[in-house]
This record gives sequence, structure tokens and C-alpha cells, in this order.
Amino acid sequence: MARYISLVIFLAALSFLCLSATAQTQKTMSVQVKQTQLRATPSHLGKIVVRAPYGARVTILEERGDWKRTAYGSYRGWVHASSLTTKRIILTAGQTSQTGTVGQGEIALAGKGFNKEVENRYRATNKNLDYTWINRMEAFDVTSEQIENFVSEGRLSLGNEGG
Repeated sequence: MARYISLVIFLAALSFLCLSATAQTQKTMSVQVKQTQLRATPSHLGKIVVRAPYGARVTILEERGDWKRTAYGSYRGWVHASSLTTKRIILTAGQTSQTGTVGQGEIALAGKGFNKEVENRYRATNKNLDYTWINRMEAFDVTSEQIENFVSEGRLSLGNEGG
């Protein structure tokens, strides 16, 4: 009987250690784009729960392919991995970017998956491409209501998109 009680106590202690280790290893990441949206579903067409600004810290709760379920304050939602970085971004009051690190143009390029050097090399090897419409599309500001109407009117499914 004493052996059985010892085994139960050992297993309980081991379970407690495993749970506390899991809780301590929650990953925290920073928003690396000008603004990202936490969405209700892991999809670019999912309803926006809240917007998180550049540099905001989010806690990763779950991962599904390229999507991460995150906690931002009291909000929970899905964010695409391309909007996040493991680097801690620290801004001081009144700054829009940290001195000596990144500017607004670099933030926009990061959102596209590029940095200035990569874009310059790509343009140099693809001189016949016209970026006019890409630049115009990047300036569009589409509201979540417009996206919801598009999805509804097009009878689109939000099922398995993205990851």
C-alpha cells in the first residue's frame, strides 16, 4: 500500500512539474508590421476581433500551420505568422519606430516578406515588370465590413484557408 501511495505522489509531482514547465514556456512574440488583425478564424477572410499595432506583444496559445492563435490583452484571435517576430520591439513614447532599426518603408516591405535589399535585387533582375498596380493596391483600405460583404455575396467558404 505504501508503495502505491508513493507511486501516486510521484506521478502527481511529475504532472505538476510538466504543467508548470508548459506554462513557463509560452512563447511571446511582437507584431512586426504596421498593424495586424487578430481574427476569429485562422483565415485572411476571418472576422477581425481586434487590431494590434506595430511592436505589440502577443502570447502564442496555439499553432495551426502558418497561423498562430494569440492573446493580446483580453482578446484572443488568429494571426498569420508573417506578421510576427520573436524579436522584442521596444518603442518609447512619441516614437513611430525605434531609432536606428526600422523605418515605415521597411515595415511595409516586411509585411510583403521583403526587405529593401531583396526588393532592389528583384527589381534589377526583373526590369520589365510594372509595379504601378501593386503600389496602388497597397494603398487600398478595405474595412472588415467590406470583406464580410464580399465573402457573403460571393458565397465563399472560410473553412480551410491558410494553413
